[in-house]
Amino acid sequence: MFIRDLKKCEKIIAGDNTILRELLNPLKEDISVRYSLAHARLKPGQKSLAHRLKSTEVYYILEGKGEMYIDEETENVFAGLAIYIPPNAVQKIKNIGTVDLTFLCIVDPAWKPEDEEVEE
Repeated sequence: MFIRDLKKCEKIIAGDNTILRELLNPLKEDISVRYSLAHARLKPGQKSLAHRLKSTEVYYILEGKGEMYIDEETENVFAGLAIYIPPNAVQKIKNIGTVDLTFLCIVDPAWKPEDEEVEE
């Protein structure tokens, strides 16, 4: 049985400037899934850097309010929404609320550093 406790996952500042804790990544653990799963957080007023992945990504908003940018489109997002991000799309998200914006990031196939390009 494989169980991962979010509180025991290492906290890192991702290349796009979000606070991340990676929950699942088959490239790092012996698990039979194609995707990776991470928990992300942005403080009020913060935004991630524009970036693109070679993989498909889905954000699932757990708490807070944000402004999601995918290529030329912008939408307000909030808890309970799932956002599909196609491969190679330029993406970023901004916390426009008063509490932390928390969301899950599901990347398929699994995230690896060489598949991400961060714009400065």
